[in-house]
Amino acid sequence: MAKCEICGKKPSFGNQISHSHRVSRRIWRPNIQKVRALINGQRRKISVCTACLKAGKVQKA
Repeated sequence: MAKCEICGKKPSFGNQISHSHRVSRRIWRPNIQKVRALINGQRRKISVCTACLKAGKVQKA
């Protein structure tokens, strides 16, 4: 679901630690956008992270 088709960035997991040091699990999700892009000369809808969009790794259709 939340995975960049260009760089493979996906959610990462860790602990949320409160001020009193109580620990619970949490998740960091990448900013994934559905984009119409040109892939091998064809228009396709792909999931891309905003870092790849900003870096110009994807050519928008």
